[in-house]
Amino acid sequence: MEDVLEVYTRPYDPRRPQVCVEETSKPLVEETRVPIPVTPGQPARLDYEYARKGTANLFMVFEPLAGHRWVKVTERRTAVDFAHVIQELVDVHYPQAEKLGLGMDNLNTHKLASLYEAFAPAEARRLTERPEIHYTPKHGSWLNMAETELSVLATQCLDRRIPDPVTLTQEVAAWDRQRNTAQCRVEWRFTTHEARIKLKRLYPSIQLG
Repeated sequence: MEDVLEVYTRPYDPRRPQVCVEETSKPLVEETRVPIPVTPGQPARLDYEYARKGTANLFMVFEPLAGHRWVKVTERRTAVDFAHVIQELVDVHYPQAEKLGLGMDNLNTHKLASLYEAFAPAEARRLTERPEIHYTPKHGSWLNMAETELSVLATQCLDRRIPDPVTLTQEVAAWDRQRNTAQCRVEWRFTTHEARIKLKRLYPSIQLG
């Protein structure tokens, strides 16, 4: 926890950006009847019946100090999918960065070893040289600022029936553009000093003398 909190106090440096990564799933649901649009004095109406069309995965990549986020829609969230997200981060989004400070939870796919499942050894090794990983502690995913962005995404974009991956990708891209244009940032205020006071019970008790 203190490692993650220390990273959050670092000043903005485009050569060493701080990026948070998280993922979530979205059930794909298709209407079985055409919705009735809103009319004067009558709200829009949806039939309670629907058809399940599987599930999609969304990777949220969020740079809080720059107010920039990027959401990638995938069919699954395997080690290979995660590896391709890292490759895009390194080569497309941050090609000039010397190091990438990556904050994420300790999921079994969130390992640099995942790169070797997706790429040839030389390419995997090249990609491992840039990330600097900082894991949130167990039961501490609330420390990941990408999770905050996923909550906003869920409220503003995903709170309706979306039938297929193409529509989902389009909707998420529109949300992306709007949030990035507004440069919506997160002002993180929870510090190590406050953690040692408010979460004192979690620290080991040491008897001196």
